[in-house]
Amino acid sequence: MREDTTTGRPKGMSREELLALPAAVDLETGNRALGLGRSKGYALAKRGEYPCRVLRLGNAYRVVTADLLDLLGLAA
Repeated sequence: MREDTTTGRPKGMSREELLALPAAVDLETGNRALGLGRSKGYALAKRGEYPCRVLRLGNAYRVVTADLLDLLGLAA
């Protein structure tokens, strides 16, 4: 897994982490899984252009995990 050069932490998520996700995750987790930055992910969600289905719940965005896994080629 690649490391973020600014924080030294791993970028993205491992296959095991992805498969252990609940039915829907917050946008930050979706962004991490897709390798998107915070600003880019929120901008895409706001414009309705996020690469997988996003639910708007009040002021929060939730990414549907099944769609995320399908996009990443990990759907069962």
